[in-house]
Amino acid sequence: MALNLVLSDSLRAAQKVVAHFPELETIFRASSKELMALGVEEEKAAALTSAGLIERASRTISWLDKKGYFLLTIEDPDYPSNLREIFDPPFVIYGAGRPEVLEEPSVAVVGARRPTPYGRAAAEKLANDLAASGLVIVSGLARGIDSIAHWGALGSGKTIAVLGSGLDDIYPPENRGLFRKIAENGAIITEFPPEMPPFPFHFPLRNRVISGLSLATVVVEATRQSGSLITARLSLEQNRDVMAVPGSLTSDLSRGTNWLIKSGAKLVETWEDVVEELPSPLRERLLSRRTEEKKKMPAMSPEEKRVFDRLSVETPIHIDELVEAADASVSEMLGLLLNLELKGLVRQAPGKYFLRSL
Repeated sequence: MALNLVLSDSLRAAQKVVAHFPELETIFRASSKELMALGVEEEKAAALTSAGLIERASRTISWLDKKGYFLLTIEDPDYPSNLREIFDPPFVIYGAGRPEVLEEPSVAVVGARRPTPYGRAAAEKLANDLAASGLVIVSGLARGIDSIAHWGALGSGKTIAVLGSGLDDIYPPENRGLFRKIAENGAIITEFPPEMPPFPFHFPLRNRVISGLSLATVVVEATRQSGSLITARLSLEQNRDVMAVPGSLTSDLSRGTNWLIKSGAKLVETWEDVVEELPSPLRERLLSRRTEEKKKMPAMSPEEKRVFDRLSVETPIHIDELVEAADASVSEMLGLLLNLELKGLVRQAPGKYFLRSL
């Protein structure tokens, strides 16, 4: 913990220090000069040798306990095994929620900060379907596709958020409510100490944790300079699958995803496209689970069945179009759609658009 408080954002220096001092407690008895020779900045070397550092670490642990948060070190048997396998795993993970979720099979869904309506609908449906199949959705709690993926997953399963800041400085601030929802049935983790701000250079570091936790990374809308492509590259370096949702030829937000597909990434249209690339026997278990669920489709009235048949699993349809096709009133259509939504057959996208869930 003391080492992390000083070197959480200096991975290379931290690795050198740990390699040089196999007995961690000897780090804090070293001289600043000795630490600086290993690549530690002068200010950080002084912090590592300061008298109050261990006490500061103790206070941080007490703060975590008071908040009901958890702490995992790389030596902890509960440290997520997928993350431990990467080249530069975090030495310490601070977390909120349920730590056991970190060991469940997961897939990352990432993308643009300002997605198009198409990207929003694609990310929400894909995350919802993958979570319903039994996978945990991993993303970065950022604006745009990340937040949409978290919300989509919460509708049918679990999700993990990886922060680029500390647990006491949630970014973006408008996602504090989402933070609380995720903690109820998933986990929020970070390698940064609780009060650490969201410095821009933290997010590329955060991306390796997103990909490192996941069996595969799916990109939904990204420019050629997008941070999501950094996550995709890290996934490849970590020997994980990279997939992408194709987009419009006229949208700049599709250039990154379409380039990934041209470069060999798996083209994703449905949740099955993702699951088919996962290792066996997990793949077979997830596919058979969804097949059994589809066989148990709830009963529908004739009116509900007509509305359900008109909906698509991929293209959102506006309520006005449904009303016109059915020659029904808006209130009647809303009632039918609500019944279908309660049965888990239909879900609503932003702007009064509707899609099938199955």
